[in-house]
Amino acid sequence: MTNLRQRHVTMIALGGVIGAGLFVGTGAGIALAGPAVLISFALAGLLALLTMRMLGEMAAEHPSSGAFSVHAEKAIGPWAGFTIGWLYWCAVGVVLAVEATGAAKIASSWIPAVPQWAWVLIFMSALTAINLTNVRNFGEFEFWFAGLKIAAIILFLALGTAAIAGLIPTVDSPGLSNLHDFLPNGWSGVLAGLMAVVFAFGGLEVVTIAAAEAEDPKHAVGKAVRSSITRLLVFYLGSMAVVVTLLPWNSSEVGASPYVAVLDHIGIPAAGQVMSVVILIALLSAINATLYGASRMLYSLAERGEAPKALLNKKNGVPRNAVLASVTFGFFSVLLNYLWPDTVFLLLLNAVGSALLVLWGFIAISQLRLRRTIANPTVPMWGYPYLSWLTLAGIVAIILLMLSDEQARGQILSTGVLVAVIAAVGLSRSASRRRSLRGRT
Repeated sequence: MTNLRQRHVTMIALGGVIGAGLFVGTGAGIALAGPAVLISFALAGLLALLTMRMLGEMAAEHPSSGAFSVHAEKAIGPWAGFTIGWLYWCAVGVVLAVEATGAAKIASSWIPAVPQWAWVLIFMSALTAINLTNVRNFGEFEFWFAGLKIAAIILFLALGTAAIAGLIPTVDSPGLSNLHDFLPNGWSGVLAGLMAVVFAFGGLEVVTIAAAEAEDPKHAVGKAVRSSITRLLVFYLGSMAVVVTLLPWNSSEVGASPYVAVLDHIGIPAAGQVMSVVILIALLSAINATLYGASRMLYSLAERGEAPKALLNKKNGVPRNAVLASVTFGFFSVLLNYLWPDTVFLLLLNAVGSALLVLWGFIAISQLRLRRTIANPTVPMWGYPYLSWLTLAGIVAIILLMLSDEQARGQILSTGVLVAVIAAVGLSRSASRRRSLRGRT
């Protein structure tokens, strides 16, 4: 058997969203919102929870490696499936390079004799090799790496809770004193924090792509969605609650790396190095899952005639050409790291834009339309259609907030231009096909 097992799919769902953004990027949200970052995370988590539920409903009824792209095609039209499929592939191609660069920065800090670009080459080569073998190998790798990330968060929660409760003799419990100024920057700070932390939930969608290769796709995606989302909210909100309760929100250490700051405060030896190991594992796991999702999406596009047929080549059930095509930009980043090792990470990160919000928007619209064709869904969306519309309104609200924010505006506009270009190509292809069909009749 070459299919993914249920334990693989469940762990992919749990681990797919736990990346370096949680361990490092959350410091920006705390700096903007203070302790009220808990509200920012709750709002972002609720939006992710509802979006994932909608995606789970569609994936259980229509399991496909194209996932949300196939759903958009069924619900809206071929141009929509083309647009969201290629947008996702382009975005995660850049994410691959960003993640590989981040992992290389950590590794080169440990072994400076090996340049950053060489580490990118090593990581990309190793993970490409894993993805070119049997899909079960990918599942095993992701299972254990995701398990390590989850174990690290559980240990962090246990240590932090013990410190807050005064159970660690060497650490003075602050009680709730650090939460007294809960809204230091008002509700505008909460909204700014929301824009900063919502992207930490990216990666949830990979589970519905992986479920298509599970032994029982409908059962696999249903169980993964039901079991993972609430646990992720506990991990995210729990760890943020530990940070803002144990330490002053405006300390420079919290802004730089909240997890390292907490471990240092508790007295964990070499806390920075410990977190560097955890972040490296998170990045390697993310590269593995991202490459998997990108290759399956590209293969699905090729199946539907929206990408070159040469990408349909398979060996041992693995779309080898789609894997190699998907990793192209990751290997190109080797050159970028050689030429501009100090700036490439930030440049690539900005280039990713806000594709996640567009993806979630298409998922919401697709679910609202496809639900009409499903009599008894296996994983029904709660409160349909009201919560579906509320989710879509929340996504639109965040986009409008970003457009009104000077720093975020460029990112959302660049994503909008990319979406418009891809959609124009998709609409042109759809119109050409209709003319061809009319010509035949």
